[in-house]
Order: sequence, then structure tokens, then C-alpha cells
Amino acid sequence: MTRIAAAILLAFSGAALAQTPATAPAPAPAATVITQDASALNAWLATDVERTMKLFDVPGIAIAIVKDGKVVATQGFGVRKLGAPDKVDAKTLFEVASNSKAFTAAALAMLVDEGKLAWDDPVTKHLPDFQMYDAYVTHEMTVRDLLTHRSGLGLGAGDLLWWPTTNFSTDEIIHKLRFIRPATSFRSSYAYDNLLYIVAGKIVAAKSGKTWGETVRERILAPVGMVSTTTSLAENAGNPDVANAHSKINDRIAAVKAMPVANAVGAVGINTNAEDIARWMNVLLAGGKVGTDANGKEIRLYSAKQAREMWTAQTPMRISEPDPKLAATRPNFLAYGLGFQLRDWQGRLVAMHSGALQGFYSKVVLVPEAKLGIAILTNAESGGALNALQYQLLDRMLNPAAATDWIGIVKAVEDENHAKELARIGKANAARAAKSQPSLARTAYDGEYQDPWYGIATIKHEGNRQILTMSRTPDLTGDLEHYQHDTFIVRWKERNFNADAYVTFALNPDGSIERMRMQPISTETDFSYDFQDLNFTPVKKAVP
Repeated sequence: MTRIAAAILLAFSGAALAQTPATAPAPAPAATVITQDASALNAWLATDVERTMKLFDVPGIAIAIVKDGKVVATQGFGVRKLGAPDKVDAKTLFEVASNSKAFTAAALAMLVDEGKLAWDDPVTKHLPDFQMYDAYVTHEMTVRDLLTHRSGLGLGAGDLLWWPTTNFSTDEIIHKLRFIRPATSFRSSYAYDNLLYIVAGKIVAAKSGKTWGETVRERILAPVGMVSTTTSLAENAGNPDVANAHSKINDRIAAVKAMPVANAVGAVGINTNAEDIARWMNVLLAGGKVGTDANGKEIRLYSAKQAREMWTAQTPMRISEPDPKLAATRPNFLAYGLGFQLRDWQGRLVAMHSGALQGFYSKVVLVPEAKLGIAILTNAESGGALNALQYQLLDRMLNPAAATDWIGIVKAVEDENHAKELARIGKANAARAAKSQPSLARTAYDGEYQDPWYGIATIKHEGNRQILTMSRTPDLTGDLEHYQHDTFIVRWKERNFNADAYVTFALNPDGSIERMRMQPISTETDFSYDFQDLNFTPVKKAVP
């Protein structure tokens, strides 16, 4: 989404986090910030970013840093597209994916200020046809719940409805929610999702009378001065200063095609650059204040009350233990607000978010007490690069005396984890029953299979090849190869997906196929490939 890690319920409640001062991090002493010497800042920024690009195979990065309401840096590094000469600059557009969620939250906050809705309104008050799998959840789900990842859906549940690019409409995606089984009970635990932000975007459109994109453009981007930012890839047409997507193919970085997401804009629709996101961070740090008019009256996107609501802990998240080398990065509290993840860093509150689409990862990190904002935009899929720069730049700006080499440490941990995963997959391959045969003739597995929420997947022979195709996802098609027994592996045609999956068939007593299940091979596969949530059954052919 790096992708935002799945996290589970903490031992304390979000309400306690918000209301009990004793549990909040103690105020930190004022930090000496390296902003006085621009040449020194530019030197270490270039050193850190260029080293990160080299170590993590990232072709291009844009950085924005704001401090005390001023723009400290908006710079580009590297190239927009591997193999091409065009450089990334402060105006280069990047897809920022889930960093769009803050825009949806802000748009809803504005509607709350205007009395057009309330955070705790039932969703059905504004979208009467909205329906979840469980009738109780349908009735109780509020606008607040849409933004806080506590619906009971599993991690990334239903993301295959929009990822990779599908031909489902936004309304179809929202309709499909009623068929997705929950993984936990309602409001009992945190699990990151995208579909409910799509619903939230639909509410923005319904209450404003315009599309999500038009509303965000007119009511947020224009007042903030984000003149280059777009709400769809189609709007980027004709602009030469746009970063190209890059993915790893067989562990080598390569330029790939972009991933349009017109049906998921409420969750992932924004494309922006360093200059514009610096303006956005300053507005966020100012609690929604854009400026003042000629009479000295504040101009606001949303009220100070809504600003506090957005950065109030809503859903607690379990804190996992990091690798010992990264022990100092462990937060003391971790929660999700409205469009922002909340944690602490060196005694200070941090409001942040990550974003991920195919070929683009980004991160926005805000330290309200220090009036500091850092945005990192990349045209590659490296969570390590984002984390390394996040830690490095926070130390540079808040703790200049620190000598921790976060870039080197994060790279070492990432390499170790990747090697362990490759070894695990290799061990599994060595242990499989390689000489086993499928229970049925290969052609017997051909046919149409239907999942309750995704729809149809098709298996058919094309010459000597057996092809699996996900009907509503044009690029999600690949070759089936036998693995062991009645388990196959699908190798997707688009190799940059890095999402090959096991495909396993269960048989009825009479030898007919009862169902087909899927599971990603690698634990490094992006969670939005939620193959494990699919439950395909054969489509019965009509009797003539």
C-alpha cells in the first residue's frame, strides 16, 4: 500500500490513547534542526537519497521537507524512467496511492463541518444500498468505521476487485462487499483495507453532488495551490514531467506500465509532486488552515476540531517486535486515526501514511510538535527505501547528533529477510512430491469457476499450454504448471506482478472437482493479491 504492514489489536483501546494523557509519549526537548545552512542540508540530502537509490534499486525519488510552515526542500533525484535521460525534479508527478486516503478523510471532515454528515452517521443514511456480509454490520457501520480499518474484513480483503487494474465499476465494487466474508468480528481488531475507502469516496461524491475527483480538485487542491496534482492518470496526459512505474522482474529493476485505478480513487487516486505535497503537508500541520484573507481572517479547509479528530487514535494496532538491528524504531504506541497512522518517534507524536501501487511507493511523515513534514515519492516498489529514508531524515531533522546509519541497517535487514524467504521457497520445492501426478486428466481441470465476490476465472488449453484467466482483470492471466498432486502453480504473464500463486483443486467422492483455491507462493507478495480469500466452485453448464 513499503506496503502498510498488517497489525492486530493492542492490549489498550483507541479511546484510552485519545483520552488518557498518562499513556501519551512525554514531551521531547526542543531539537536543533539543520535548516539554517541550506548548503549543508542539500549536501546530506543528496548523499542520503543517492545512496538509497543505489542500494535499493530505485530509479527516481522526490523529497519534500517542510518546517515551521516553510518549505525547506523540494528536490528530485535520479531519472523518471530507467534508460531515459529525463531527470526527476520537484514538479515530477508520482502516483501516491494510499496517501490519497488523507484527502478523502479531509473531504469528509469538510462535510462534517458543513453539517452535511456526521462521523457517526450510519453509512446507510448516505448510501441506502450499502451492504456488508453481516446484516448487523451493515446496520451499525458508520462513516467513521469506513476510515479506521476495524470492519472485520481481513487484510486487503477484496482488493482483487480493483488491483491490478480491473473493469469493475466503483458501484460494482461497493456492491460486491456483501459477498466478502469477515475475518473477525466487527470493531474487534485492526486489518488494513481499501474497499471501505472506496465507499467513503462514494459518500464524498454523493454529498457534494460531484465526482470524488472534481470535489477534491475544487475543494482541496485549488485552495491549497496544488496546481499540478491530478486525481486520475488520464489527467496526466500531455504532461511530460511524469514518473514512470518500475518493478522488479527476476530481482532486476525494470520500467513497467502504469496501473490505472479509476474505480478506486477514494483509496488511491492522487498523483502529485514534491512542490504540491509540501503545500499539503503545511496545511495538515496547520490543522487545516490554508492562510488568511485580506482582513486577517483564517481561511480553512476544515476546522481545528476536525483536525484533532483526524489525528485522534481510533483503532489500536498491535506493535510487533522488529529485527534487533531495528529495535530503536519500535514505537511505544501505534494506532490508526482518520486517514493517518499514528505512532511515536523519540517521544513525539507522528502522523504518517504509506502508499503503494504497482511501480510506485510513497510515504508522508508529519511531526506536529516540531511542525515538521517529510514526503518521499519513489518510482519503484521498495519498502526498504522508504523506511531507510524515513528514519534517516527524521534523525537528520530532529536529532542531528545521531550517528545511526539507518540506510545501511535497513538494507542489511531487508537482504537477510529476502534470502530467508528464497530459502524457504527452495526448501518447499525440494520437499514436494515432484513425481506425483494430478488425479485427473489435465483437460478435466478446464472450465469456468466462480467466486462469490470476484466472479469468474477460466481455465482452458491453448495448444500445449493451460491458461488461467481472471475474467475481470485483463492482465491477470498466466500458465498453469503442475506442482504436486492436485496443486498447480500459476505463472502470471506480467512478470512484474511478483505474485505467482498455488492453485489447488479439491475433488468430490465421484472424482469431479468440488472447488479451487489459491494462495500466494511468497510471503513477499503484496497483500492486495488476496488470492487466499477466493473460493472458486465449478460453474455448472446449462443442460440443453
